[in-house]
Amino acid sequence: MKKRESSSYKDKSGFVFYKEGKVFRQINSCYKENYEKLMGSGLYESLVKKEMLIPHRDIQEGIIEAEKIPFVSYPYEWCFSQLKAGALLTLKIQKIAMDHGMSLKDSSAYNVQFVGTRPVFIDTLSFEKYEEGGAWVAYRQFCRHFLAPLALMALVDGRLGRLSAIYLDGIPLDLASRLLPMKSKLNFGTLSHVHLNAKSQKMKMKGGKKYKMSGRLLTNLLTSLETTVMNLEVGKNESEWGDYYKKTNYSKKAFANKKSLVKKFLAKIESKTVVDLGANTGEFSVVGAEMGAYVLSTDYDWLAVEKNYNRWEGNEKLLPLTIDITNPSPAIGWANEERKSFGERTRADVVLALALIHHLAISNNLPFEKIAELMVKMARFLIIEFVPKTDSKVKILLSQREDIFDDYKQEEFERVFGKYFEIKESYLVAGSKRKIYLMKKKTR
Repeated sequence: MKKRESSSYKDKSGFVFYKEGKVFRQINSCYKENYEKLMGSGLYESLVKKEMLIPHRDIQEGIIEAEKIPFVSYPYEWCFSQLKAGALLTLKIQKIAMDHGMSLKDSSAYNVQFVGTRPVFIDTLSFEKYEEGGAWVAYRQFCRHFLAPLALMALVDGRLGRLSAIYLDGIPLDLASRLLPMKSKLNFGTLSHVHLNAKSQKMKMKGGKKYKMSGRLLTNLLTSLETTVMNLEVGKNESEWGDYYKKTNYSKKAFANKKSLVKKFLAKIESKTVVDLGANTGEFSVVGAEMGAYVLSTDYDWLAVEKNYNRWEGNEKLLPLTIDITNPSPAIGWANEERKSFGERTRADVVLALALIHHLAISNNLPFEKIAELMVKMARFLIIEFVPKTDSKVKILLSQREDIFDDYKQEEFERVFGKYFEIKESYLVAGSKRKIYLMKKKTR
């Protein structure tokens, strides 16, 4: 049965639909000429060869089957470097397209996805014939979707990338202009592409002129954007968990033993997909990736995710994402269906929840029941670590508040999780009182 993608309704050129677990795209007759130009000019072949564009195959006239992305993520779930990589990919594609007589008609950040840490463009129908003298119609959209959030993350606060979840068509340039510090006006790139761009947008709304642009000027514009993006850096920032592994209370022996237990459990269940909740910089995510599983490596701390992405760059099996599991990405957009919730998109063989239970139960007052209910929806298997009250990390959490957690005990944890999962194996981590469990979802 054919099911249309809920977010694929705005483009008159065609739409995405699913059938039998495969991804297809219908190409409407109004786009036929541009599609033939894309395929005949060598542009498609060039971009696919460079792994910049998702490959497809023709099924019948007007229908193509696209290669399936392992996991669909959204810009507001990416770290700074992921958004930057997506921006640079979009600009490179536009330059290559112009060499083949074509141009991107839109530059939405949602046209970029990640295969592990590799960005790839997924909208085959974004290309149109380039007319000499025409301005880049996707310029302002690029500035809203990429440049504005990147500038805010680099020059104000890394967490401001989350604003993209409020403004699905990109952060308004006038808002970005107000939020950016005065020093941003001393930089030619942010001055021209954010501040002055915001002012010219207001003039356009009041009836300002439309400008034509030669190919040379357009190339210069793209180079200016590329330079501006490349020069933006998050710098030396600190966050709550960005240096977690430098402050861990594990001995080298305990840490190695914990890794070996995780590897043993993953091998036992032959997992192909893993969701690592509270992954920090991906120390344990990479264990799954090295064993061949596709791993969603999630953490709510933006700097930890930034380090995770940069640390494992080039790994196509590990996808770092900024996800707060206590407040994950909701279903948003038109009719709350345009962008799916994290829960709707996440189904895996196994959930990794290491050094997480005490943060959920104590820092966030979540009962074991609620935690188990969430995890049983996400995967068939669970590898989870219980951290007792005697642990130094739990003591730190309790030193900041009254201990009202009488039920935070290993026996109670096992009883509650035992309602949803069968406990297959459990081991104490060497040199500690922490315990790691392999659990399997009960069939009802």
